[in-house]
Amino acid sequence: MNIPIESLNFQMLNVGLAKHDADWNWQNVVSPFTRIYLVKEGYAKLYLPNRVVDLLSGHMYIVPAHTVHSYECAGKFSHYYLHFYEGFKKETDIFDFYDFPVEIDSNALDEAIFDNMCKHHPEAQLPASDPTAYDNMGKFIDYVHRYNELSLAEKMELRGSILILFSKFVHKAQAKVWTQDKRLAKVLTHIHNNIYEEISIDDLAAIVCVTKSHFIRIFVKMIGMSPLQYINRKKIDRAELLLITDDQPIKEIAYDLGYNDHSYFIRLFKKITGITPMAYRKNMR
Repeated sequence: MNIPIESLNFQMLNVGLAKHDADWNWQNVVSPFTRIYLVKEGYAKLYLPNRVVDLLSGHMYIVPAHTVHSYECAGKFSHYYLHFYEGFKKETDIFDFYDFPVEIDSNALDEAIFDNMCKHHPEAQLPASDPTAYDNMGKFIDYVHRYNELSLAEKMELRGSILILFSKFVHKAQAKVWTQDKRLAKVLTHIHNNIYEEISIDDLAAIVCVTKSHFIRIFVKMIGMSPLQYINRKKIDRAELLLITDDQPIKEIAYDLGYNDHSYFIRLFKKITGITPMAYRKNMR
């Protein structure tokens, strides 16, 4: 399955070199942006929902957006970090198409790219290692605004650097089983292209020319969840980003995402994230 490179609208939030001494220990971190780390020296642990990863020098690591994770560091540890998100778009998320390795080998070129980004953008360093110091609505908006104020040349250079680093993970990624089914690919593309609309399961079934019940069985078998669950998950992912980058009322965000009943949207948001949209926005301020 080919993903148009123009759809990878990566925008940088932060980049820097962090040096720790048993002080990088944060629990249940989750953000609407993707992280890439390159370890220079030392050792730490990354706790993901389904595994524990040793962070070692000479390697790079990726934590996709919306992934709940924790860190544990018992000694000296230094690493480059890069935070980026996909600009507002409708194209299909590349993480839906591929299973990415958490860890890959790094080399001198990777470190040079990080070093160059840090030297040219010292203002993009994190204010502190504590996620609550930077992973909040005010800071997020500031970082987005800072990126938008860059010149076209600077944006192009940063996007190129991010794509080079990200490509290392893409090179080792494995296409998900369902990508072999062109009909299902059309369905997911339709969902992402209409994420701000009310999406009908009947319309999705019509795309692949099967009955609604048969379509749901195919979707669950391939994706691991029902079409409605998938649609709602993607809409809530987008809602999280909107809640910290846009000051519009929650009711308007619900309508923008195709939910005519904003009360249902609030219940759904809490069911998926564990908190209400208002609490999420308040926590991120």
